Amino acid sequence: MLKILVTGGAGFIGSAVIRHIIENTSDEVMNIDKLTYAGNLDSLQCVANNERYHFEQIDICNSSELERVFKLYNPDIVMHLAAESHVDRSIDGPKEFIETNIIGTYTLLETARKYWLALSGDKKGQFRFHHISTDEVYGDLAGPEELFTETTPYAPSSPYSASKAASDHLVRAWLRTYGLPTVITNCSNNYGPFHFPEKLIPLMILNALEGKPLPVYGNGQQVRDWLYVEDHARALYLVATTGDVGETYNIGGHNEKANIDVVKTICRLLEELVPENNHSLASGNDNGFAGLIEFVTDRPGHDVRYAIDASKIERELNWTPQESFDSGIRKTVVWYLENKTWWSRVLDGSYSGERLGERLGATETIA
Repeated sequence: MLKILVTGGAGFIGSAVIRHIIENTSDEVMNIDKLTYAGNLDSLQCVANNERYHFEQIDICNSSELERVFKLYNPDIVMHLAAESHVDRSIDGPKEFIETNIIGTYTLLETARKYWLALSGDKKGQFRFHHISTDEVYGDLAGPEELFTETTPYAPSSPYSASKAASDHLVRAWLRTYGLPTVITNCSNNYGPFHFPEKLIPLMILNALEGKPLPVYGNGQQVRDWLYVEDHARALYLVATTGDVGETYNIGGHNEKANIDVVKTICRLLEELVPENNHSLASGNDNGFAGLIEFVTDRPGHDVRYAIDASKIERELNWTPQESFDSGIRKTVVWYLENKTWWSRVLDGSYSGERLGERLGATETIA
């Protein structure tokens, strides 16, 4: 049984990782999360009472609190997911991204290094620091056939991706300079259950159900590789427990889609699953839910295309995604239709105090 410390475990990907570990292994999980607007303990209700799950509300910039938790829980593995991750928010206010993604990662690295140096024997030998990052650090791709590999040069475009690139560099420096046993993963766009409603896919689903506009940046031709979050959680656990120290693994879904095609797919699924909710038809629009699509001014520095080459993790760790985009997006739409209580508490702010529904608008999409 491993003791795994997960930072940002109340977030979208972090909560999926914790649910995966508790439901599929005998390991113990220590979740530390600051519980900013995107941290939602409702996403962990199914494991909250499990004796192998623990939670501490901690800011990763707080070194004394981190040291206390490391001493208390004695982790074998750190899975670092805590991050500010919304591109539009980083453009509007980059300061929090610098603090959490760079200063927070530095603080966590130093705490982990001091903890690791004090270990001995097998405990020291098996310790790993797994840093979870994004494909956005690579910038975008010029040609339609190109793919991001683990050696693609960094060229971040937004304050968010620049801050994540900086954190990646810090992790590699702590390996090279201090010998801290680290591993890094860079993933493509995640989607699935419990996704925060300001992100593209859940925003489109919920807006469509309420008959609101479906805002799409520019011409909607920006291409992303979509990764079902539960596939990602499996990959992250596999890397944390079996990946080689010093290695980077790209994790992708093998599902390249233009944003406009993602939105139209959601519209078609809703027409099939909840035709009675088709507000656009009720108003005389014969284009179905797709009649709600509105093209809006593109975001500054918007990357055109991301695509991951995930052949290394398939070859070396035998991981491949189980969900196609068609199967994953159907599961996602159905989940939102069946879990109104979860997303209603996010929109009305009762889960955290921030009333998200009042601030979502045409510029609140991400892809």
